Amino acid sequence: MSYTSLLRTNRDFRLLFIGQTISQLGDWFNAVAVYALLLDLTGSATAVAWMMIVQFLPVAIVGPIAGVVADRVNRRRLMISTDLLRGCLILVLLVIRRPDEVWIAYVVMALTVGAQGFFEPARTATIPNITSADELLPANALSSATWSAMLAIGASLGGLVTAAAGRNIAFSINAVSFFASAFFINRTRYDATPKAVPRPAGLAALTGFTDLVEGFLYIRQRSHVAALMFVKAGWGLAGGVLLLLTIFGQRVFPLAGGSAAGIGVLYGARGLGAGLGPIALRWILGQNPKRLRQTIGPAFFMIGIFYAALAGATTLPIAAICVLLAHCGGSILWVFSTVLLQMEVPDQFRGRVFAAELALVTLMSSLSSYWTGRQLDHAGWSPRALSLALGLMFFIPGTLWMIIQSRWRDAPSHALEHADATMSSEEEVLEGRVG
Repeated sequence: MSYTSLLRTNRDFRLLFIGQTISQLGDWFNAVAVYALLLDLTGSATAVAWMMIVQFLPVAIVGPIAGVVADRVNRRRLMISTDLLRGCLILVLLVIRRPDEVWIAYVVMALTVGAQGFFEPARTATIPNITSADELLPANALSSATWSAMLAIGASLGGLVTAAAGRNIAFSINAVSFFASAFFINRTRYDATPKAVPRPAGLAALTGFTDLVEGFLYIRQRSHVAALMFVKAGWGLAGGVLLLLTIFGQRVFPLAGGSAAGIGVLYGARGLGAGLGPIALRWILGQNPKRLRQTIGPAFFMIGIFYAALAGATTLPIAAICVLLAHCGGSILWVFSTVLLQMEVPDQFRGRVFAAELALVTLMSSLSSYWTGRQLDHAGWSPRALSLALGLMFFIPGTLWMIIQSRWRDAPSHALEHADATMSSEEEVLEGRVG
C-alpha cells in the first residue's frame, strides 16, 4: 500500500491526516514563539526548561483518566472537543507583554497539553479502526512523517515569522489550526464508541477505577506490551536534548533576527530527520514485526552517536546534520513501537495502553528537561558537555532493549503471529515501493 493510495482510497484517514497536518503546523509556529518569548523576557534556560516540563507533565498527570475516557466515549467527538478547547486556550497567549505576565504562558500551555493528553490516545487508538492490516504501518509512518514535516516547516517558518512579524501572529496561526483540525475530524464517518466490556455496577465502575485497574492488569500480564510501552520512555531522555536545541540556537549558533531564527533552524532539522527515518526503513524492512522489533536497539544507538557528535559541531549546518540524523533514529523508535502496540493490543484496551505510554514518555521527558536546565543554569555545565552526556545516556535503553530482544520469542502473541503471517505475504510487494 503506497502513501498516495492510502490517502486516495481511505476517506476517514485522509480527513484525520489533513486535520493533523494543519494543527501540527500551528503547534510548531507556537512552540518556537513560546520559547523565544521566555528567553526574551527572562533570559533564563531554566524558564524554558520549566516550560518544557509544563508541555510534558500534564499528559502524565491526566494519562490514567484520559485512557479510561478514550476507551469509554466516542473518540471522534473527544478529538473534536479537545481541538476546540485548545484553540480557545491558545488565544489567551496574546495578552502576554511583560516578564511579570510570563506565568500566564505556563498556565495556558499546561491546560492545552492536558487537553492533548486526551486527544492523542483517542487519535492513536482510532487509526487501527479506520485502516486495514496492510494500511496500518503506512498510516503510522505517514502520520510520523507529517508530524516531522510540520515540525521542519513550522519551526523554520515559525522562527522567521516570529522574528519578522512578532509572536502574536504565530500564536494566532496555532489557534486557527486547532479550529481547522476540528472541522476536518468532524467530517469523518467513523463515529463508533469502543465496545463496552460488561462489568458489575458500583462506584468503582462508575468513576472509571475498575477500568484503570483492568488496564494495569492487562499490561502487567503481558510482558511484551510492557516492554514496548517503555521504548518511548527511553526516548524521553530527549526532553533534555530538546532544551539543548533551544540553547544551541540562541547561544552557540545565533543568527541575525533574534533567538527564534537559530532555534527554528535546529528544530527544522529535527523535523526533517524525524520524517525520513521511518519512511526509509519501511521501504527497506517492510512490515514484518520481528524486523521492526530488531531495529529498535540500533535506533537508540544512532540517537546517542549523533547527539554526542553535536557536542563537537563547529558550525550551524554541521549541528543541523547531527540533529537530523539523531532524530531519524528517534522517529524509528516512535513509529515502530506504536505499530507493534497497535498490532498487539485489542481495541477495548488500546486507549488505556496508549495513554499510559504517553504518560511514561512525558514524565521521563519532564525529568530530563528539568535536570538539563539545572545543569545549565546552576551547575555550570556547557551546552556541549550536556549534549555529550545526554547522547551517551541513550546507550542505556539501547543496551537494555538488545537484551530484551535476545530473549524475545519470534511470535510473542497470537496477534503478532497473525500479523507476521499477513505482513510476510505482502513484504515482497511493499519493499519494492517507496510509497
